[in-house]
Amino acid sequence: MKSQTGVPQGAVVRLVTVFLALIGCCAVTASHSYRGYKLYSVQQNNQQQVDFLRDLQQSVDGLDFWKLDRLVGSEARVLVPPTEQDSFKLLLDSQQLRHRELIPDFGRVQNEHLFTSKRVSPSTGLPLNKYLRYNEMVDYINSLARKYSDLMTVSEIGKSHEGRSIPAVTIRSPATYRNHSQPVVFVDAGIHAREWAAPATAMYLISELVENGAQHKDLLAGLTWVIVPIVNPDGYEYSHERERLWRKTRRPAGRNCFGIDGNRNYDFHWAEVGASDAPCAETYHGEKSFSEPETRAIRDELLRLKGRCKFYLSLHTYGEYLLYPWGWTSDLPEGWEKIDEVAQAGAQAIRDATGTVYTVGSSTNVLYAAAGGSDDYAFAVAGVPISMTMELPGGGSAGFNPPPSRIEEIVKETFVGIRAMALEVAKSYN
Repeated sequence: MKSQTGVPQGAVVRLVTVFLALIGCCAVTASHSYRGYKLYSVQQNNQQQVDFLRDLQQSVDGLDFWKLDRLVGSEARVLVPPTEQDSFKLLLDSQQLRHRELIPDFGRVQNEHLFTSKRVSPSTGLPLNKYLRYNEMVDYINSLARKYSDLMTVSEIGKSHEGRSIPAVTIRSPATYRNHSQPVVFVDAGIHAREWAAPATAMYLISELVENGAQHKDLLAGLTWVIVPIVNPDGYEYSHERERLWRKTRRPAGRNCFGIDGNRNYDFHWAEVGASDAPCAETYHGEKSFSEPETRAIRDELLRLKGRCKFYLSLHTYGEYLLYPWGWTSDLPEGWEKIDEVAQAGAQAIRDATGTVYTVGSSTNVLYAAAGGSDDYAFAVAGVPISMTMELPGGGSAGFNPPPSRIEEIVKETFVGIRAMALEVAKSYN
């Protein structure tokens, strides 16, 4: 017997059973070595193969899809535990899915992928060759605020479950400091803990706008910037200290389960599609919308800026996508053409600068339906006319994130796109 996508039913049942057992044991494990885990690149060349991989992703929580979209001809990335690699390859072969090992042992890559533990001094500027820890980020932005008090301020918009401050950086030109009517660009990063390249990019954005503000007068003259560089500090620190691929927040979420997916927790079509009601699942939407202090902090800031915020951008990894509403349906919202125009401006600027190609479109039509996301909420409830998610490049054979040696390349490339999009917004709303 086969599933609707032609998957051998017995194989799927076996995979689900084994992976559920794996999840149960890992929920109480103190740390995760990922020894023997393999990352596979899978080429999806027709619609049946696209549907098959999506079916597999939804059926088996233990398969970690680092990248998966619904575009025929694209490549998926899947991390598979050692006990299920033979079954996984048999399933791919049954669908004639071409695949290859991209990382033969993720545990070894992770162990060899050393991130310097030397603490960063704020006085030396923003390092672009390491992923900063939470305290280093906070120290750096507070140091900048003292040095450039006429240009930026730091405020606390909430606290995480474990009590860490969630900082927001506000940047505006001294000449327009009292102009509270100018458009706001709101950028956040790091709601998903393991996506280290996103906070790194947000930190670079802050640094560039403040320390090199003279070169970006056009970005400051007509815009106010509000940047939240680390939305989920608890999960971020946990991913550094205990489990490298941890994704969720860290609040207890049921027996032996922790955390919820912050990008499924917003109160707009919450829990309708593309999220799990299983507390241990990677996409668990929470027992109610806005169950997490981290998502409530972003909600409150968006609502505080309602009417002024014209551009909301949430930074994630990975995949080179610029995605806009809706995330809960394949229908497009009224006004989508303007969002697309801004996103295309960003994609074109990046392509012209470095050759990297970003795919632009609505979340559901490029990826899959996933309700409860921040960009849908910002657009529909907070009234932000240009709202989108930016998925940054990944690490390829070096792991989930780009290696430290590529941080500078990635953040500078991304800044080119953000700059182009912000100028397009400024042109429309000033």
